Amino acid sequence: MNTITQGATPRALVIGGSTGIGSGIVTGLTTAGYAVQVLSRTRPQVAHAGWTRVDLNDRDSTQYALDAVAAEPLSVLCFSAAVYGTSRKILVDTPREEWRSQVEVMLDALWSALHTCLPALTAAGPGLIIGVSSEVVHNAGPGRSGYAAVKAAASAMLASVRLEYERSDLRVVEVLPHGMVDSPGIRARRADDFDYSGYTRPSAFAAVSEHLGRTRGAAEDGRALVVRADGTWYDLGSQSAPPSQSRAL
Repeated sequence: MNTITQGATPRALVIGGSTGIGSGIVTGLTTAGYAVQVLSRTRPQVAHAGWTRVDLNDRDSTQYALDAVAAEPLSVLCFSAAVYGTSRKILVDTPREEWRSQVEVMLDALWSALHTCLPALTAAGPGLIIGVSSEVVHNAGPGRSGYAAVKAAASAMLASVRLEYERSDLRVVEVLPHGMVDSPGIRARRADDFDYSGYTRPSAFAAVSEHLGRTRGAAEDGRALVVRADGTWYDLGSQSAPPSQSRAL
């Protein structure tokens, strides 16, 4: 079922959509007919997306950008921002600044986006929220305690918000990769000669986001969709957790 109707071009906001999974989602939503606005620190790889430079560590500039986007009707909100840190390390070796940045970017900024954009999303629903999740929400592992904790909290926040609205007003779907994704954040932590041939490309997320954009998540509301390297996906609720990317430190 295609819920995009004739008339004004529907609008989508992708936070953290310049590279990585977010860029694949921007491509998919654009293909589905949305005018996509990206909030990120760097210019989006998808040239036809609108862009506002925002550092999510800066609450004031983030709020200003969110207010501008939410001043008009909004059909889709995707949150894809992430902070990995310079390397995997146990909790006692993790600088407080890294932890605070993860909370600020991946959790506090999500709260701000929801707080600001939910009225615009639900005014002429169904609005759709696409949350980019991770296997760390389902698989504990050493050296990722901060990232895992914040990702799990974000997932719980989205699940709770979903229950505050009728399905006719709001739908929430999470997407996550089956394996590791080739992104600038990951490349910054790898050796120059690292082989990325086994990694998922961000473009794998274009098909699922196009589908969700066209249907507004009608059949996937409340589900987590695991995206494979070939762009196909499966419902996490129907299978076991995706493979853990943890490794011995």
